[in-house]
Amino acid sequence: MAPFDKNSIVSVGELNRAARQLIEGGLPLLWVRGEISNFVSAASGHWYFSLKDEQAQVRCVMFRHKSQYLDFRPVNGMQIEVQALATLYEARGDFQLTLEKIRPAGLGALFEAFERLKAKLEGEGLFDAARKRELPQFPRQIGIVTSPQAAALRDVLRTLAQRMPNVPVVLYPVPVQGADAGPKIAQAIATANRRAECDVLILCRGGGSIEDLWAFNEEIVARAIAAGTIPLVSGVGHETDFTIADFVADLRAATPTAAAQAVVPEWQALRQRIAQQQRHLAQAVLRRFEQHMQQLDYLQRRLVHPAQRLGQQREQLLALLRRLRLAQGNSWQQAQWRWQTASRRMSRLQPDIEPMRDRLASGVRRLRVAMSHAFERGDARVHALHQQMQHLDPQQVLARGYSLVRDAAGNIVRSSAAIETGDCLRLTFAEGGAKVEVREKQR
Repeated sequence: MAPFDKNSIVSVGELNRAARQLIEGGLPLLWVRGEISNFVSAASGHWYFSLKDEQAQVRCVMFRHKSQYLDFRPVNGMQIEVQALATLYEARGDFQLTLEKIRPAGLGALFEAFERLKAKLEGEGLFDAARKRELPQFPRQIGIVTSPQAAALRDVLRTLAQRMPNVPVVLYPVPVQGADAGPKIAQAIATANRRAECDVLILCRGGGSIEDLWAFNEEIVARAIAAGTIPLVSGVGHETDFTIADFVADLRAATPTAAAQAVVPEWQALRQRIAQQQRHLAQAVLRRFEQHMQQLDYLQRRLVHPAQRLGQQREQLLALLRRLRLAQGNSWQQAQWRWQTASRRMSRLQPDIEPMRDRLASGVRRLRVAMSHAFERGDARVHALHQQMQHLDPQQVLARGYSLVRDAAGNIVRSSAAIETGDCLRLTFAEGGAKVEVREKQR
């Protein structure tokens, strides 16, 4: 807005509006420290009070959509720090601060120290996910670093007893608040890692203000966590509370109870999962057994003993021999019939065919000789086949001094490459057998 001319006549509303714009444009969002007085909480949820010190005071307003997120309620006489925008309430011409945030006085230095240490340790890589250690799935013993009087300890022990009651717990007692709490917490963490009697550690305490939780923001505690070899779960404060220990720990839990839930599985759910896996395994084994049984039946039907195979071939050979002899007999009988028929026909012929009869008789004699030779060759072939069958009979091979060599699984050994020194072998002879041990292997 353009500045007023010295001769201009303006309304009160215009004057207040110009003053508000000058104030808001000239003063940034800033932090102001002072004491609360005349605190009023309106029915609308807005807060009104004055902020004063030894020299002056200023009116303040914090609207409901900002005040509802505070975790404490201001009271008269409280020293606070407010983040506010300076403005002018035009309707009354009152200079006031519109508040964005409120915190107890002195927390500003703590927050600054918190941010500085957080940036420093983050720059050193202490928050990196790559250095986080994996928690054991089934810890044999759990260590707890906290105060014996802490309500958080009771919550953790109750949760552990409900989820996995047979896991022993070791308490490393420390103060969790006060000037000497940080060094003692760091010492307890180092002691737990040196003794190495636990598989996982829980660092816990209940909620509180930033001053109450400050021991867990100290650098000595952060470096003790980072230097340890045992996985550590941080369960400090409430869900909205964050400490330096949370960032360095291998796992940050929202509450102490959540930390206990993170380190052990629930035994009932575990039993149900194991029972389900047992059922699946039993079904899989049964299916595999049935498949193998079917495969074995199929192989048994295909498997024929060599003696049985030889017997089948012998029967086939005998059948062929019978058919050959029957065929030879039929041929001889048919030849006789033809000869007799021809003889009868020739007897009716003239005497000049006598030479033809002599030739026919000679042919019959030659035929008999040829058939006799054919029979002899057939018998010789049958005998040769019989001899070959005798040679193929495994029992005959064993009778000639050979033996069958099988390994411990019953497989026939055909090469020395299939055995090793010390193997047990089973020998089968023509009569009886023996078990031997390989003392020396030769190729």
